[in-house]
Amino acid sequence: MRVVLAEDLFLLRDGLTRTLQDHGFEVVASVDNGPALLKSLLDDAPDVAVVDIRLPPTFTDEGLQAALAARRIRPALPVLVLSQYVDQLYAHELLAGGQGAIGYLLKDRITHTTQFVDAVRTVAAGGTVMDPQVIARLLARSDARGTTAELTPRELDVLGLMAEGRSNAAVAGALFISESAVAKHTAAIFAKLRIESSADDNRRVLAVLAYLKR
Repeated sequence: MRVVLAEDLFLLRDGLTRTLQDHGFEVVASVDNGPALLKSLLDDAPDVAVVDIRLPPTFTDEGLQAALAARRIRPALPVLVLSQYVDQLYAHELLAGGQGAIGYLLKDRITHTTQFVDAVRTVAAGGTVMDPQVIARLLARSDARGTTAELTPRELDVLGLMAEGRSNAAVAGALFISESAVAKHTAAIFAKLRIESSADDNRRVLAVLAYLKR
């Protein structure tokens, strides 16, 4: 699997490169700034991009904007963004396309090799991975505004795990319930959030996006 990596800190970039290579990924480009990232995403046609949100030259959201620009040209290009902090605005912007193949992971998680590598693979396969702290912030914000009033505690548990990128089987295992029960809870979540069935939309992405928009 071909990866483009963007991180401005050399030691971290080198460490991530080694980690990815040790787990069977081919790092086709390793860059440290926004313009170089955009060029690599378009020229090297990676299977997935691992991108620090803040890159030179602006050190604001240069990495995120380069990734989004590439996705406008290559729709659904898999992108896992890394951030030092939870930022709901960045999460909203990342998810707004509703196409999936997106991840938002705090940098603290990359020290957990298995979690990081699993996140890269999930995103590359078209899934969505949201850091648990991002989900916790979203749920807290939603509860404060009353937008989760219709969801049961179990449905909130399912949504949180689902938004972390877990499959129905993984959600079932974590909650000690059957996969059919997960499917029923998921259907109820979509119904209560008024997310209509569509062959073109990743409804799991839209479920998280529903929180971000409220």
